[in-house]
Order: sequence, then C-alpha cells, then structure tokens
Amino acid sequence: MIIRFLNYKVTVIGLVGKEGPVTVPGERVTILEAIGLAGGITEYGLKDKSTGDPRKTMAKREIGLVDLTSKNLFESPYYNLKQNDVIMVDPSKIKAKQADQTIVAQRITFALSLITTAAFLYNIFR
Repeated sequence: MIIRFLNYKVTVIGLVGKEGPVTVPGERVTILEAIGLAGGITEYGLKDKSTGDPRKTMAKREIGLVDLTSKNLFESPYYNLKQNDVIMVDPSKIKAKQADQTIVAQRITFALSLITTAAFLYNIFR
C-alpha cells in the first residue's frame, strides 16, 4: 500500500519573501526548499539560529532550532519537514532596532503635529 499526500503543506512565517502556507509540489520537502518556495530569507532575517520548527509528536509540541549556515544542517532531524510543520524566521537585531526607531519617529511626528496645530489655532483665535 502506498500513501501519497495530495495537499502537502508547510507554513513559513517571519522575514521571508512571502509568508504563509507553502504547497509542496512533491511528497517531500526540506527546510531549505520550503524557505526557497516562500521567497527566501530577507536581508534582515537570521540564518544562523532563527528557524524553529514546531511539530506535534506524541500529543506534545516539539520545537527545534536549526542553524541554516551549519555544515551539520543535513543531519538535523528538522531538515526534512513533515506535513503541517511551521518554519519561523526571526528578525536580526538590526531589524528589531529599526522597528523601535520607527515607533519613536512616529510618536515624535505625532507630538510635533499636535504642537503645530495648537499653535496655529492659538494664532487664529487670539
């Protein structure tokens, strides 16, 4: 008896070209192929320790970290993916810092807009 998956899917989230479920064209897929099908890791995504793979085994969740730059990658139990695995590509410290700077800039801009509006209204109704 041969069992074949008709809808073999894994999900890739994080800093990749296109997040979401990836339909695998064959019956097997590696972590590198799945990331490639999702558009690859962006310039701010971590390649060395960020790819996790939550997987259910024996009614519990299992999460493994994979170093995509390691020469031992091919020996990892997470190299070959299973049905419904999730791959997470974490942001680098540079990306996290940029996000923080963006929030600060938005708050400063909002505060300056309020001050400018208040000064304008004060000059009109004075």
